Amino acid sequence: MKRALSLRSKAAWPLVAAGTALIAATYGLIRLAYGLFLVDVQRELGIEVAAAGAISGGASLMYCAAALIGFLTAERHAHALVIAAAAAAGIGGAGMALASDGAVFVTFAILSSAGAGFASPALVAVLQANGATRERPDAQSQVNAGTGPGLILAGVLALALLPDWRTAWLISAGVTVAAAVAVVALDRDRRAGESPTRALPPVSWFMAHARLIAAAVLMGAGSAAVWNYGRTLLIDGGADATVSVGAWIAIGAGGAAALVTARGLVRMGPRAAWALTVGAVAVATAALVVTQSIVPLWLVACIAFGWGYTAGSGVLITWTARIDAPRAPAGTAMLFITLIFGQAVGAAVLGWVIAVAGYGPAFATAAGLSAVAIATACWARTRRHQPQARGASRGAHGQP
Repeated sequence: MKRALSLRSKAAWPLVAAGTALIAATYGLIRLAYGLFLVDVQRELGIEVAAAGAISGGASLMYCAAALIGFLTAERHAHALVIAAAAAAGIGGAGMALASDGAVFVTFAILSSAGAGFASPALVAVLQANGATRERPDAQSQVNAGTGPGLILAGVLALALLPDWRTAWLISAGVTVAAAVAVVALDRDRRAGESPTRALPPVSWFMAHARLIAAAVLMGAGSAAVWNYGRTLLIDGGADATVSVGAWIAIGAGGAAALVTARGLVRMGPRAAWALTVGAVAVATAALVVTQSIVPLWLVACIAFGWGYTAGSGVLITWTARIDAPRAPAGTAMLFITLIFGQAVGAAVLGWVIAVAGYGPAFATAAGLSAVAIATACWARTRRHQPQARGASRGAHGQP
């Protein structure tokens, strides 16, 4: 009877679905939805443009701090990180919804970004240790693609509720907590009897990731143009607020498509998959400027960008697992930290280029950075780190 009533499932899909929902909530509904609601928040709370920029920078730093904690602890404390993700994103979302002034909103907005930083390494560790998912290499990419459905839901909330941004944040906080509870409840069939890897990997592990680190920074910088200035570009080009939110939903639809392509990208191998996905980011970024006045074409460009960015970040998970499977949670945290660092630097540099030369040169520069990210990772062979006995016995987590 106890076995029949257990929430444990031998099938992979319940845990994959719960993990996808947690990524959708912490990334799509909390971290990346900030720009969707910002105009109405500024109008009600009187947040200045400079303060809005400080929120973006502070949120990136908070994300990196949380991911660094994940880097050091995910393999041993995955469930604690899932709970931390729910607490940070849930409390942050609720705090923004209930904020009485700009200072309170800024504080909770920055806190909320930690949820995504905790969630990614935690879920890599959960899927790697769970009996139903550890032999499914595509499960990692499918869960990572949850950003897309989250962006779609954020866009739908914006269309349905704005200017009532407070209700949108409350809904987002509730979804986050529910998804985290589901992950912990479903993660019962765990590997036992093995000691965790050391908290800090050896120098050789970092060296094996050197080109991927550089490539992640470049991809982050290249993607910053669309994430930070894409909606402004469209509005300046004549699109109204509803149409620009539709572009956000199109980006989410592209990200959701990564759920369908995850298995095929794993079979392609990380090099070819990286070239294809980051190539899509580069082409879509350039196309947004060229197609600025042609709505159907820039919607296609938004879909391509969303797919390329989401699937490309999933390739980073696949690639670090191939280098050293037991330390894949740490590798994911490290590469996502560098990706967000690249976005922060790219946002600042590209903002300056826009002020000096306009959107065209800025978006062309961003597309070029993404192209260099492909060359950096793919032209020279990334060597596989030789793990110690514990990792060597399990190979590369089923990666090609």
